[in-house]
Amino acid sequence: MAPAGGTAVQDHVALAEIELCGELIIAASAAHEERLSLASIDEVLRVAEERDASGG
Repeated sequence: MAPAGGTAVQDHVALAEIELCGELIIAASAAHEERLSLASIDEVLRVAEERDASGG
């Protein structure tokens, strides 16, 4: 049962994961090859950008 008064609870981590899954689905549907390569997946998920931002 939903809380009274319209209180909305958001799980920001879950929302971010859903967004990333959506981006992967879009990339996979647009890909010319049968499967996305690991490099393509890293590009979609912006793995290199995260590494650069964290100093690794």
